[in-house]
Amino acid sequence: MLILPVKKIPSNLVRTKQLTLALGEATGHHHTIYGGAVGYATSETELSEYFEVTDATADLTHQEHTRISIPNGKYRKVIQSEYIEQDNRKVVD
Repeated sequence: MLILPVKKIPSNLVRTKQLTLALGEATGHHHTIYGGAVGYATSETELSEYFEVTDATADLTHQEHTRISIPNGKYRKVIQSEYIEQDNRKVVD
């Protein structure tokens, strides 16, 4: 997963109930921010596509990685793909 800064969050999105950016299909692990930020998606129950860190920083957490501190600002997530010979597929967590 890639997190890119953006100038603005699209106006057609709504706040999500929780700020989870990705769920691991293989492990059930997740990339989640628990406080200091607000998530946005096309529905309040979907994974957040965009988010805004409203505090000075917010911590992105995952069960197998160290916390990543993200500074105040607006962001968009991008799910990365991996290329394996003649096949293109999403990266699985």
